[in-house]
Amino acid sequence: MTQTIPLRVEATREALELIEALRAEHGDVLFHQSGGCCDGSSPMCFAVGDYIVGDDDVKLGEVGGAPFYMSPSQFEYWRHTHLTLDVVPGRGGMFSLENGREVRFHIRSRLFTEAETRALDGAAA
Repeated sequence: MTQTIPLRVEATREALELIEALRAEHGDVLFHQSGGCCDGSSPMCFAVGDYIVGDDDVKLGEVGGAPFYMSPSQFEYWRHTHLTLDVVPGRGGMFSLENGREVRFHIRSRLFTEAETRALDGAAA
């Protein structure tokens, strides 16, 4: 029996639509989960090449073909958490590409189940 490895990050239909609109304007994009500096702890969307991903940053997966990263220290806090990228009304982070659209990316989260945690731990071994 093969155990499925759960995704660490997924996106809602609204988030995928916004990613496509941003990609049409800016080319390939990537996400980095902000660690609480200037824009709180918002998911930040950047054009590829406009943000340099750190050598130690953790790639959680991809949403709509866009890689999604966070810092190693933040990953230690969130490693047992499944993230869903969503879109809500409001202002985007001042450096994030959705800024000025009156919507912003938002993270919804839940803890992985015990079975999902075992599968992720087994995949890392």
